[in-house]
Amino acid sequence: MPYTKTIDSEFTIVGGGVAGLAMAIALQKINKDFLLFEQAKELKGIGAGFGLAANAMRALDLLGLRTEVEQIGYYLDSYNILDHKGGLLVSPDTHAIREQYQQQNFAIHRTDLHLFLLSKIKTQKLQLDKKAIRLEQYGDAVTLFFDDGTQHTSHFLIIADGVKSPLRQQLIPSSTPRFSGYTCWRATIDNTEITLDKGTETWGKLGRFGMTPLTNNRIYWYACINATPNNPIYRDYNIDDLLQHFQSYHDPIPSILAYTKDSELIWNDIIDIEPLKHLAYDNILLIGDAGHATTPNMGQGACQALEDVAVLLDELGLEKGVKEAFFSFEKRRLPRTKYITDTSRWIGEIAQWDNSLLISIRNMLMKIMPAKLAQKNLDKLLSVDFMKL
Repeated sequence: MPYTKTIDSEFTIVGGGVAGLAMAIALQKINKDFLLFEQAKELKGIGAGFGLAANAMRALDLLGLRTEVEQIGYYLDSYNILDHKGGLLVSPDTHAIREQYQQQNFAIHRTDLHLFLLSKIKTQKLQLDKKAIRLEQYGDAVTLFFDDGTQHTSHFLIIADGVKSPLRQQLIPSSTPRFSGYTCWRATIDNTEITLDKGTETWGKLGRFGMTPLTNNRIYWYACINATPNNPIYRDYNIDDLLQHFQSYHDPIPSILAYTKDSELIWNDIIDIEPLKHLAYDNILLIGDAGHATTPNMGQGACQALEDVAVLLDELGLEKGVKEAFFSFEKRRLPRTKYITDTSRWIGEIAQWDNSLLISIRNMLMKIMPAKLAQKNLDKLLSVDFMKL
């Protein structure tokens, strides 16, 4: 029997995170008919801070957003890796990176970026409090079904609803999120007393601790500890527990924890998904964490989402059909996102070592490693032109 349902929009985007909002801006830019659905009742950005590396800034440039994002981000002049006593292990040459790639690195609060992206989208293009739970795919259309009993049909569906995407799970039942082996606490606090002016990440036997300044005199910090999934002990951890755990780490780590309130803590296990074989499924496309969720060890989660949008915008601007653009996008993105997911997972495993002998060897090698070798993964990430056909 032929499909006869009414088409409600040409494109549908599911998910109001960085990937979904940026995708909405891109479709708006080329005058495409779309609607974005987000399950939250309010779009404010769940989480704390993250990095926007040079490749993300280039993607924002291609979207016409870079200059304004720079105004709400904190320019990262350096981001060193330290041992638990504060000794230098690796110091990436951020100045050389800036000169070579003509872009700067920034740290930004997720809420600030979300609100900025949201401000660029026409209100009528967004529908909140709409949780998509399943889809039905037809020859030339896709129908989404929501938990409130409503549905929406479009010619093309862009899935951007994150690492736990139920729609991806329906398309690829084997793509369940995988646990990294460590859990994480994050918070954003006032910087008045700490006066932090540089970003660092500390590697030690008890876990990792990262910190970076943000605009408006704030600090974003995170702490990662080896754990079992959904560990009941760590689930109930408070600031006093974290302070006791990291009390032997260098300043200002104890001070940052002491200035953090329990109400400011965000906790979650670190997960990713095993690299997928496909991102395009005829008239359906997976982008951002829904398609290639990665651990945060290379600071590339949001960056890869923005790359996705820049590449898809490029494909949609070429003289080809949308389905062909989706499959071309897949060919351009899969090798890069697989490399980042695999490499980030590997870096996390090494960074989370808790064997004293292995840590001593690792730290010694990191200290004597030539700068060019130490930046190998970063250079490979940035030297590849993600816009190259």
